Amino acid sequence: MTKTLYDCIGESAAFLEGKGVDSPLLSAEILACHVLGLDRTGLLTQKRRELDSKEVEAIRALVARRGNGEPVAYITGHKEFYGLDFKVGPGVLIPRPETEHIVEKVEELFDPAAPLAFADLGTGSGILGVTLASLFPQARGLLLDISVGALEFAASNAEKHGVRERLELWQGSMLEPFAESESLDLVVSNPPYVSAGEYEGLDREVAAFEPAGALVSGEDGLDHLRGLLPHVADA
Repeated sequence: MTKTLYDCIGESAAFLEGKGVDSPLLSAEILACHVLGLDRTGLLTQKRRELDSKEVEAIRALVARRGNGEPVAYITGHKEFYGLDFKVGPGVLIPRPETEHIVEKVEELFDPAAPLAFADLGTGSGILGVTLASLFPQARGLLLDISVGALEFAASNAEKHGVRERLELWQGSMLEPFAESESLDLVVSNPPYVSAGEYEGLDREVAAFEPAGALVSGEDGLDHLRGLLPHVADA
């Protein structure tokens, strides 16, 4: 029996709802669009489009992964942050909307034409560092992460958004000195902040898929913050 895009999305959403997935309809729509190469407008205008068997099976395969708890961003390999598209995947945290408040604050404090020197500690996929370099065309930044895999994502995203030549990527710990004294105008970070106890209660799709090392910071969730503050104060 021929299925339309509308039929396939409805079937996928019902399956995901039965699996207890958050926002099942939205997940179904995003995954169908990813397989078919559609944007939101295409989804609305082609909902009666008939799908061939390969398209249906490709959508079902991704929906099955989502039903097992895998985050949509890992399945598609992309996540938007501050209006920019970032490549993400296992090994880096998925960008959260609340992290955008850091960028908003920086925009309040600095002139967009300022020759800003900054560091982004625990850069992950590079969302903060790359976004700041995009917003401040005279800025130069150091993106630091202990994970080589994360730095590969950050480098790819910096290349994608045309700011790679103004960013240095270093592998290292945010708990160690990272810059000469008084050499920076700004340090940003979204360090691990989840306590060991809180980690045990996290949703499965976070605990089972996102890197624990980027989430957990000791018994009270403040180990990284305590460790990096002395170095930030001197930078």
